[in-house]
Amino acid sequence: MNINLKIWRQKSSSEAGAMKSYNVNDVNTEMSFLEMLDVLNEQLVQKGEEPVAFDHDCREGICGQCSLFINGRAHGPQHGTTTCQLYMRNFHEGETVTIEPWRAKAFPVIKDLVVDRSAFDNIIAAGGFISVNTGQAIDANAIPVERAKAEHAMDAAACIGCGACVAACKNASAMLFLSAKVSQLSLLPQGQPEKKVRVLKMLDAHDEAGFGSCTNTGACEAECPKEISIAHIARLNRDYLSASLSE
Repeated sequence: MNINLKIWRQKSSSEAGAMKSYNVNDVNTEMSFLEMLDVLNEQLVQKGEEPVAFDHDCREGICGQCSLFINGRAHGPQHGTTTCQLYMRNFHEGETVTIEPWRAKAFPVIKDLVVDRSAFDNIIAAGGFISVNTGQAIDANAIPVERAKAEHAMDAAACIGCGACVAACKNASAMLFLSAKVSQLSLLPQGQPEKKVRVLKMLDAHDEAGFGSCTNTGACEAECPKEISIAHIARLNRDYLSASLSE
């Protein structure tokens, strides 16, 4: 299979970028999308050209590094899938595929398809943790947790921080990511002592990073590869209101 690619090329954050066209021949339909990009880069290196920079790590849909905007959709056309889990059988012979980086003020382009997502790290550093005394581990059953709350917390913890929610949102909001990281802690007993201060600090870090506000269009949920529910955003809003009133 032959594939035509239109890829965003940008040498650095200080230089202007532009779309550039490439052709990749003999693409195996069982290749993953990232493997296809590996083939392209091999061809570029053989020609003495600069390979395309793109983020990747585990290639198992866990790390959240493969942040590509493919044909106008975060992670491509397949629902509930990261880019590394997207296979070339989802494309057609001679198809033109457009590949761009995440587009958001808080995610500045570093090079080509690689963006700086340290804004997510700053949100986590602001309050995405619990403070406990170190020492001997307590028994796992010492703190009872309701099954429903445990399951909701695990659903929230499935967020891999890829940034697809930001890329899909017309406001470049990170509220789905933020709410998932708040929920996975605030739903559990261990997260209760810092529940109020956590949501205030993390939301402040969200706004300071330059992410937009949430207008509940649901695009984030639709494009999330881990299918995180926007119900977590509603829970975040309730927690924020409660924390604000108790200050």
